[in-house]
Amino acid sequence: MNQYSVPSNNCRDARQCVSTMGNNPSFCNMRIAIVAATAFEMEYLKATFQSNSQISFHITGVGLLATAVALTRIALEHQPDFLLQVGIAGCFSEELLLGSVAIVGQDKCADEGVWENNQWHTLFSLGFADGNTPPYQAEWLVNNYLATSNPPTLPIVSAITVNEITTNPKRIAQYQSLYNPMLESMEGAALHYVGNLLHIPYLQIRGISNRIGERDKSHWQIQSALENSQKAAEAWIKSCL
Repeated sequence: MNQYSVPSNNCRDARQCVSTMGNNPSFCNMRIAIVAATAFEMEYLKATFQSNSQISFHITGVGLLATAVALTRIALEHQPDFLLQVGIAGCFSEELLLGSVAIVGQDKCADEGVWENNQWHTLFSLGFADGNTPPYQAEWLVNNYLATSNPPTLPIVSAITVNEITTNPKRIAQYQSLYNPMLESMEGAALHYVGNLLHIPYLQIRGISNRIGERDKSHWQIQSALENSQKAAEAWIKSCL
């Protein structure tokens, strides 16, 4: 399993209730914002927890730009103590079964850069960003809150976020060679960026709907990915109630 080891957490004082969730039967009055790119990625959770005043539901829209703006507005207007992103993703490897669920430990914007002389240059290698300046760690957007957020017992994997869904075999091979990711989405890195930069603990839960590059949707497992990702999120929330 391409599993990612999560570093220790450094939550700010205002978020310290998160660190005791596993031993405390309450949310410590924690406000949770559940976010998803589309309505059907959260509809089960909304039906389950809509009467809980500490939980709010937000559709960010598809893509990095829409998600980053939506999450920033949610952070400013609702001031949540925790961001829970639920959705589906494509998988580069066959190590994870279609319909199964994983947690993203680190994410990155894979297509920020330029191809030049048959080489890929990132914002970091071009000198436009420092890969070790927050919100980055070694050029990744690492979720340092996992160690204290009592995540479900699921694989913790690396993911990439793209603006264009990857279908070209050559590009698939390039991403695998460059980043060795397990999952691909169009929104995950925005969650990690905003959460890290604004110091809001977060969790990204993804159901595996398809293999990267497979466009015949009869081979996909969208429904089971939707159901299982939301049930994993439900179990996490109920374990903290």
